[in-house]
Amino acid sequence: MTGPLLELRELSVARRARALLSDASLALGPGECVGLIGPNGAGKTTLMRAALGLLRHRGHSSLATMPALARANHVGFLPQTRAVAWPMPVRDVVALGLLPHRRQGSALPDVAARRVETVLEDLGLMAFAHRPATELSGGELARVLLARVLVQNTPLIFTDEPAAGLDPAQQIALMQRFRQLSDAGQGILVSLHDLGLAARYCTRLVILQQGRIVADGPPDAVLTPNRMAEVFGLRAGFVETGDGRFLVPLALAEATR
Repeated sequence: MTGPLLELRELSVARRARALLSDASLALGPGECVGLIGPNGAGKTTLMRAALGLLRHRGHSSLATMPALARANHVGFLPQTRAVAWPMPVRDVVALGLLPHRRQGSALPDVAARRVETVLEDLGLMAFAHRPATELSGGELARVLLARVLVQNTPLIFTDEPAAGLDPAQQIALMQRFRQLSDAGQGILVSLHDLGLAARYCTRLVILQQGRIVADGPPDAVLTPNRMAEVFGLRAGFVETGDGRFLVPLALAEATR
């Protein structure tokens, strides 16, 4: 595929005459790991769901115009809500990510079936393969649902607050994996509240405030002191370490105290 993996033009969502998202325009190409950041209620989840065609919207989304099967083969989605209603074995939950690759009445290609084993191994989930998914901890279930998305093997991945509920080591491992995937050519759109993780691992950041995109660019250019204060109510600074440059929240901005 040539061109962007995602293109949004003036995407807007309203509910009961209240604007939840206003004229959001962005494009995301192969090799990008784009962090979608902003305060609670800024419109991050709304943007993702509207882009996927899951919410009524105005404007254009290249994904929403795709037929369902084509969209399922193009983009994987890990939503913020994590739930498995039935006590299915973990292996079977992960294998659901293969459904877009299976044609009615035909068996799965062997290479697709082997992908389940590879992803389970990569995410350290082989020990859980036969355990009912309903018996897992919140962090374990988060990794299983991520595995289901990775098995789908799409050019584009949407993931909404994937680091929530994970311990620090798992959060770092998760973001490292997203960056590895983007470095290998996939496109990643990841919604995050942890600005340190966003600044460290994302190639680009998009800031939403009150339903509008107010900044879009490299982390250093986007996370300026003025913008940190205006959007997040924080004083923050970058600290140089032997492992790289880190964003560190320091205190509440004066105006928010």
